[in-house]
Amino acid sequence: MPSKENPRTAVVIEDDDDVRDLLHTVLTGSGFRVHTAPAGLAGVEMVRRLMPDVVTLDVGLPDIDGFEVAERIRRFSTTFIVMLTARTDASDEKRGFDAGANRYLRKPFRPAELRRHLQEGTAATTDA
Repeated sequence: MPSKENPRTAVVIEDDDDVRDLLHTVLTGSGFRVHTAPAGLAGVEMVRRLMPDVVTLDVGLPDIDGFEVAERIRRFSTTFIVMLTARTDASDEKRGFDAGANRYLRKPFRPAELRRHLQEGTAATTDA
């Protein structure tokens, strides 16, 4: 995980205030410098500007859906994308991976589960 001297950056793209706050808390507690966006287009631009190590991404956003967000991010970034969504259908999960997600977690999720995926994902990107 990131050190305090060299924190990694995370972008949270989530329209629900409570979930966004929870993700901010979990990621900050895991040593990330966290930036949040309540909508897809703002999130894409934030990722473009910050080039974060990790992005958490909701599917149901008010402007463009998370699948489109992931596709747009993949045009310029290899950041680790975790889709966090209430959508449980297998076709949605496949669509998420096809769009560029590295992980697909269903809401409600356990913070420990998210931290585990982040550790695995960020270890893979730093080892590469």
